[in-house]
Amino acid sequence: MSAPEQDESEAKQRFFAFEEDLSDISVPTELAVLPLRGVVIFPSAIVPLLISRGSSLRVVEESLAGDRMLGVVAQKNPEDESPDVSGLYSRGTAARILKMLKYPDNSVRILVQGLRRIEPIEYIQNTPFLRARVRHLSDLGEPSKDLEAIQAHMVNQFAKFVSMVPFLPDELQVVVMNIKDPGKVSDLIASNLNISLEEKQELLSTLEVRLRLEKLTTILNREIELLELGQKIQSQVQTELSKNQKEFYLRQQMRAIQKELGEGDPRGAELDDLRQKLDDAQLPTEARKVAETELERLRIIPPESAEHTVVRTYLDWLVNLPWAISTDDNLDIPHARGVLDEDHYDLEKIKDRILEYLAVRQLKKDSKGPILCFVGPPGTGKTSLGRSIARAMGRKFIRMSLGGIRDEAEIRGHRRTYIGSLPGRIIQNLKTAGSNNPLIMLDEIDKLGADFRGDPASALLEVLDPEQNNTFVDHYLDVPFDLSKVMFVTTANLLDPIPPPLRDRMEVIELAGYTEEDKLQIARRHLIPKQVKENGLPDGQIQFADDGLIHVIRHYTREAGLRNLEREIGTLCRKVARAYTEGKTEPTTIDAAKVHELLGVERFFAEITERSHEPGVAIGLAWTPMGGEIMFIESTKMTGKKGLTLTGHLGDVMKESAQAALSYVRSRAERLGISPDFFDNLDLHIHVPAGAVPKDGPSAGVALATSLASLLMARPVRPDLAMTGEITLRGKVLPIGGVKEKVLGARRAGVTTILLPKRNEKDLEDVPQPVRQEMRFIFVETMDEVLEHALEQDAAAAPPRRAAQAS
Repeated sequence: MSAPEQDESEAKQRFFAFEEDLSDISVPTELAVLPLRGVVIFPSAIVPLLISRGSSLRVVEESLAGDRMLGVVAQKNPEDESPDVSGLYSRGTAARILKMLKYPDNSVRILVQGLRRIEPIEYIQNTPFLRARVRHLSDLGEPSKDLEAIQAHMVNQFAKFVSMVPFLPDELQVVVMNIKDPGKVSDLIASNLNISLEEKQELLSTLEVRLRLEKLTTILNREIELLELGQKIQSQVQTELSKNQKEFYLRQQMRAIQKELGEGDPRGAELDDLRQKLDDAQLPTEARKVAETELERLRIIPPESAEHTVVRTYLDWLVNLPWAISTDDNLDIPHARGVLDEDHYDLEKIKDRILEYLAVRQLKKDSKGPILCFVGPPGTGKTSLGRSIARAMGRKFIRMSLGGIRDEAEIRGHRRTYIGSLPGRIIQNLKTAGSNNPLIMLDEIDKLGADFRGDPASALLEVLDPEQNNTFVDHYLDVPFDLSKVMFVTTANLLDPIPPPLRDRMEVIELAGYTEEDKLQIARRHLIPKQVKENGLPDGQIQFADDGLIHVIRHYTREAGLRNLEREIGTLCRKVARAYTEGKTEPTTIDAAKVHELLGVERFFAEITERSHEPGVAIGLAWTPMGGEIMFIESTKMTGKKGLTLTGHLGDVMKESAQAALSYVRSRAERLGISPDFFDNLDLHIHVPAGAVPKDGPSAGVALATSLASLLMARPVRPDLAMTGEITLRGKVLPIGGVKEKVLGARRAGVTTILLPKRNEKDLEDVPQPVRQEMRFIFVETMDEVLEHALEQDAAAAPPRRAAQAS
């Protein structure tokens, strides 16, 4: 017999089993109990069961070895893998095993037939399976005309039910009509209804036949109404049904069924939750109106619609933004001063500005947050300053890197009409912070780009304007959000790439490079403890002497910031850590000699004494994003005819400065002791070494003119002197910018005397006091003064060149 034929045979056997008289079968009063998951077996019903649990398999084995009798009791929680007595219902069914089939996975399929209702009186065994003493239960109630009427009505209703359910065979109606016992009829109908476990268990536990029939009639009427409702819904939506609408149709059916059952719409709870969140969010009036409108739209949009997800996501953003959530500012100025001093050495101007802001906040609670812009070379602590300010004020800190951003939508967000649209990064970060007054650091604002997707720098104009950002509108939210409570801090290496309107909205605070003393103190306070901890060295295992640190600063790093210094300190710590793991546990002191031993050949050295003893070589000062640097300018002459060659990757402005310097020297030839016709038989070549590095700007004019004058007068430039300034054709020296950076760069290179334009004398106030005391500054207004101070008295005064020595 094939499997389908066997299943059909078993199904018919299940229907006609109710006509069999089972009263003669003796059922013992002590039975092994088989817990059932999600199944209730009625007397006379034949039910297939799949057994896989170990304890259940033991029950089946024992029953098969004996009289094939067992008790079947439903579990209260079908998910419980090992139910105890309290997890079972109080009434069940005595059953016998008709068939058993084993599967390859060691599970067993059995066919059991219910015999009569039982009630476990006492469980006498818990392991390896349950065994109980049981009491046999019988139906209660005497035959009567009312009972027959109820039975007849129920049989008719069941016949109608069978005709409406396609998977129930028509033979079932015949079987029900031929059974005279009302108890058996109710059990047969209950076993073929797809109702809840609790309802089936209630029917099994009801011994009074009349009451059981009444309950079953009520359930049948409900099921018929649901079927009729389903058919009605199907007929209504049949004309609209298509392949893409199938899921919508099923959801409509489910909703209608739940409504008839009184279970309510599951979306109602979701909408109520959103409504509660809207109330808690304390949205402004305009945003609240928009949210109410969108919530009403969400109520009528079908869940399967794509627009439903868009509206729901939008509402989630609205309710989760910190419209009214603020953190309390810590306005204790001594505390803030202590935090700033603890995290950063020096930087007094920036610390004073932060303390001023806190003082104003104490006096005026609703003052708008400043827009600070820290400008300086890499590694000078701009980003870490923002983190320290947030810690001092007790605000949340959000860092937002702007480097390489070219899409305006990154700032203002995407409109909701686009698939996968999101708010801009400003709103996203506010949601992450969870407060409407964090400190947001806009890092690398000078690295913003612009292309066909818009200009992010222009989008920041509203964000960084305290007069406008209280009504900032993100394209996604499309409602104003108040950014005036946010403290924005921006960082940049250069001011020039920042558009002027954006630069005008920010209070620029410049961070120049650190002096040698600053670096020594910062290394002691911050860099060394950090690297010792990161490299796992025990306390006291490595000690840094001052001469060792100064040797690293002078000969292994040349920078305005601290990153390379930290890397070199980290290298020293790693080498000591390696030696420590190899058994060299004695403490290591890092002095100058030890630095040379561990780091190898010095990377930087003073070029001044090596390259500036010849006429025609002058030292200029240059400003770079990495801080100030010295710049050698070399001139030479050769036989020729009025040629001027300029090399060293010079820009147009610097080339014009060289032409102006030459014109000045030619116009002053007699006063300088140079033959007036010197240029008739000469070619001049001006070169600025490091030719791969672009150089431009007018501030090298003084150094260019000095280099030419030194060459033609055969008087070398003083080797310890550097200069900067722009010149005119009349020999006037004009002021320049970046004085502090240039002075610090000259000091790093070993220069002791600097020539500066007279009008730059006021800029020395920004130079640290120790540097001003250590170096000599000469202020000049004309090139005559420059040559007077810069050139040696005569060629004989220059020290002789050292001959090259073979090693």
